[in-house]
Amino acid sequence: MKKNITIILVIGLLGLLAACNDFLDTMPDNRAEVNTVEKVTKLLVSAYPTNSITVIAEMSSDNAMDNGVNFSPYNQEQEDAYLWKDITTTGNDAPKAIWDAHYGAIAAANQALEAIEDMGNPTNLQPQKGEALIARAYSHFVLSTLFCLPYNPETANNDMGIPYSERPETQVSIEYERGTMADLYAKINADIEAGLSLINDAIYSVPKYHFNKKAAYSFATRFNLYYHNYDNVIKYANEVLGPNPANVLRNWAGYDLLASNWQVRADAYINASEAANLLLLPVYSAYPYILGPYSIGQRYGHSRDIMMNESVRASGLWGAYQNQYAFSVWGLEQKFAVPKVGAYFEYTDKVAGIGYLHGVYIGFTTNETLLCRAEAYILKGEFEQGVTDINAWIGNRTRVQENFTKEDIVEFYSNIPYMPLGNIESASQRTVKKELNPQGFIVSDGDQENLIQCVLHLRRIETMHDGLRWSDIKRYGIEIAHNRDGQADDILSKDDPRRAIQLPQDVINAGLAANPR
Repeated sequence: MKKNITIILVIGLLGLLAACNDFLDTMPDNRAEVNTVEKVTKLLVSAYPTNSITVIAEMSSDNAMDNGVNFSPYNQEQEDAYLWKDITTTGNDAPKAIWDAHYGAIAAANQALEAIEDMGNPTNLQPQKGEALIARAYSHFVLSTLFCLPYNPETANNDMGIPYSERPETQVSIEYERGTMADLYAKINADIEAGLSLINDAIYSVPKYHFNKKAAYSFATRFNLYYHNYDNVIKYANEVLGPNPANVLRNWAGYDLLASNWQVRADAYINASEAANLLLLPVYSAYPYILGPYSIGQRYGHSRDIMMNESVRASGLWGAYQNQYAFSVWGLEQKFAVPKVGAYFEYTDKVAGIGYLHGVYIGFTTNETLLCRAEAYILKGEFEQGVTDINAWIGNRTRVQENFTKEDIVEFYSNIPYMPLGNIESASQRTVKKELNPQGFIVSDGDQENLIQCVLHLRRIETMHDGLRWSDIKRYGIEIAHNRDGQADDILSKDDPRRAIQLPQDVINAGLAANPR
């Protein structure tokens, strides 16, 4: 589904987002007149970002390594993200495109909210109001996971946030300030709380391309996990998962019955009829090529060493990787891929062979929501409930149908050595377990840490190619190393300012404070 770019252009915001001095501004006489239920509903099609953080987040994380100078990166964004360098290019996966797309989506949400207010906040527009509030919160949240440090209650009053745009601008050259992470998260939370109860799936012809009720509650679940509001995580996850999560988790067993074909399985993964898929986001991105099983962009990738020892094929409570459903991966030694990132090319000129590369990003799934709840239970000290959710995930993803006890899980992960930080001389040194330095919360040694190590292991498998591993690394202060061919490994310490990706240069030029370096 291609976003209705014309609406954003009519309201004069997308182009202005790219300008140096007025990146959030619009002239009042350039705005479309939105004065009916139908127009508001159509406008909200544009309240979803058309670019993704996935390439930057995956390349910045420990899901990628340098495969050597015999291979080339796909583009500069891929290389700079892996090297933790400030990215100054302007491709679809660069900070500028991401910033513009998300603030463009925010602008559409704000325009819809103002139109609803101007029409007297009528009852028949409350579902649209809920969608606009949730969509606005979501784009701010995604930007914060990339351009800011993780929310830490001990430092949130000082850590830099991003501007929270709450109304369509009516003048040019407004001076914006970044504010703090405390301010930013409070505003995101307020929008979520105001919007959740208003969502009504009945207004959507294809609910999974919008913030339907389950998608909204899943977003609230993840946000509250990052916000350390664990009671809310559990409450909202319950709304998504119901009394029996097995009924709504992904049908992994069914994937084994599909043809052993990359595109067939990638198409099945993003199918709107799959109960686990809650929000589908079509985006302009090269991530299907960069992360997929193609002989391009091989310099930095999810290599065999990582796959077999740290991520999707590492041994788990279920034993060897063959005990997982849908364990097939495609690719080359330098980058192995899980069949979930299909490439969809839109030709603008078939003769010339030019057009736009699309991917369909799954914003929220029931499986990830389940792991959010498991993590919240464990951080609250409610270990048995967390273990129940861990077993639900294992029972859904693997052929092993036994219920593991807390003691089983603790013993398994306590026997795994921590992976060394840098200077890896052999693949056997790689493990699924890394030292934790939680940012603003406590994980106690022993049972709690080993249960969290389990959840992080499951999350790494579940969210491969989704970019969420980068947030887990930031939240838990996990120190990682990126090897560099012929050079010493580059260490990303828990306090490294590069954990906050640098803002686009034109935004900095406009006067917004840059991230420290």
